[in-house]
Amino acid sequence: MPLGDLLPEITLLLGAVLIVLFASFAPQRHQAWAAVVALVALLFALGFGILQWGAPPRLTFSGVWALDGVAIAAKLLILFSGVVVVALSPDWMRSDRRHGEYYALCLFSLLGMIMMASANDAMELVVGVLLSSAASYPLAAYHRGFTPALEAAMKYFLIGALANALLTIGVVILFGLVGDTDYIVASETFQAGTDSLALSVAVTCIVLGLIYKLGAVPAHAWMPDVAQAAPAPIAAFLTVAPKIGAAVALARFVTILPENLAWPSIIALISVATMTLGNLAALRQTDLRRLLGWSSVSQSGYMLMAIVVVGSGVDALPALLAFLVAYALANLLAFGIVTHLRGRTNVEHYHGLAYRQPLVTAALILALLSLVGIPPLVGFFGKFLLFEVTIEAGYAWLAVVAAINTLISLYYYLRVIAVTMFKAPQGEMHVVGSWSWVTLRVTLALMVVASLGFQWLLGVLEPIAFVGS
Repeated sequence: MPLGDLLPEITLLLGAVLIVLFASFAPQRHQAWAAVVALVALLFALGFGILQWGAPPRLTFSGVWALDGVAIAAKLLILFSGVVVVALSPDWMRSDRRHGEYYALCLFSLLGMIMMASANDAMELVVGVLLSSAASYPLAAYHRGFTPALEAAMKYFLIGALANALLTIGVVILFGLVGDTDYIVASETFQAGTDSLALSVAVTCIVLGLIYKLGAVPAHAWMPDVAQAAPAPIAAFLTVAPKIGAAVALARFVTILPENLAWPSIIALISVATMTLGNLAALRQTDLRRLLGWSSVSQSGYMLMAIVVVGSGVDALPALLAFLVAYALANLLAFGIVTHLRGRTNVEHYHGLAYRQPLVTAALILALLSLVGIPPLVGFFGKFLLFEVTIEAGYAWLAVVAAINTLISLYYYLRVIAVTMFKAPQGEMHVVGSWSWVTLRVTLALMVVASLGFQWLLGVLEPIAFVGS
């Protein structure tokens, strides 16, 4: 067992254990120091992950763990999301009597998401999904005295219980068909021929289990509730980081499926339903956090476009990762602003924001326009690549549907932008503190850099592929 291959993951695990021990004995006034421990662990994990970049793609730990460019890129993006979320949290959680273990739950959940992205074995995938889910449920309900948070967490848990059960059933059926859970062995068995009905049932269950983590139809209902009622940093966390792990895990899984299985058409239909429902539901939202939650559902539909064409001979994986980078930066920035303006969730509360918080308003406008895909922001380039690979693979109709949905989304994003600039200010404007202010500015700077240097980013992502492909 080459433990050096898992240095980022081991760092996260040790950091989480250290935080649990610290939070158990530290007095209330010192609980915020757990955030510093979490940030240190995340930065070390990021450093170890960067050192893995550029190494030849390979499998490790008896073939169950992938160390390829896709897994490492997803790992770095997940860890970056964790850094932003943890940095946003101390000011938000300051009034909580004991919140040290909150940061341990964040690290455990991040570890599960990284396992999802790196799993080259169905049982490894199940462990990653379950670890990510089990650590996320209490985070969604961390404000125990807030009834909507408890309701959102219960919905998240119940849908997750069903989806995770389906995922496990699918893996059990897959094991029964193949006699192994290793993806390489499964791929070889599929090519030789197997029971198509049982395989279809297994694939359906596994896909449903993974689209729950994506927040895609039909396992999407938890997303807007969690975005609205969970602690704001956790809303940012759960609308970004699980999607990265799930998107890569789903893309890796479908590459082993036989060509005679109609999975691309099924995922294309899920993509259409997800982006359409998400955008239509967002049109009538008056709460910004819930609007961003439905927006997050629609963005999952765009992600699925790249997964539809994986294995079609186009550069689907670089397009998927580029879009994930663009989405993560914009969504984290948007929720960072919501966190910074604590208590401001209704769209009416943002009336005249440009007159009181011009930099915050500029950041919000850039984040929303990037989510739409307006040039020259990074979201435009990410979405353009998705459209390009989808059309090249022969799914022009899917690109047309996505373009129509993009036009629909423009309305509700512009509605938020309009009230910040053209409405009279209402009431007082409060911010939570310096941690969120610094995090917001750093995230904004990174999004601007990614927009200006997207060609370089694409050059970094373009050569990456799954190990063995």
